[in-house]
Amino acid sequence: MKPVLCAVIAMASLSAPLPALAADVVHPALIDKADVGGAIFKRPNTVTHERNGIQDTVTLMTADKKYETGMYKSGPSHFERKGDKTYGVDEFMYFIDGSVTLTSLDGTAVTVHAGEAVTIPHDWQGTWDTKGYTKFYAIYAPKGNVDQ
Repeated sequence: MKPVLCAVIAMASLSAPLPALAADVVHPALIDKADVGGAIFKRPNTVTHERNGIQDTVTLMTADKKYETGMYKSGPSHFERKGDKTYGVDEFMYFIDGSVTLTSLDGTAVTVHAGEAVTIPHDWQGTWDTKGYTKFYAIYAPKGNVDQ
């Protein structure tokens, strides 16, 4: 009977999941109150652009680079998307500070303030104007790489 018991124990131990190595563990990406207040931009993975004082901290980028989330801060900026140039990505934004005015090609203007959110579809065309803002964002690039 002891050999059977040993065989059962041995088989059970083979089927038991092995503990994950620390490098294999995936964790949620928390943005806490201090991060919302600006501490997130002190993280080592923050990308800072010289133009407009842009700071971008990515909290998630999928392996196929089609989906990205994070927190973004920008100074004054103006850009236009018209003709054969569209916004290019589907983006949800929740503004923490500042505002942006989005004017569609037909002249309809929407101003999004701190505490408000907006979604821009990838095929949107129009003008983007801001004196500066900080936002949470989620971007989906249906046709390819978020970075492009």
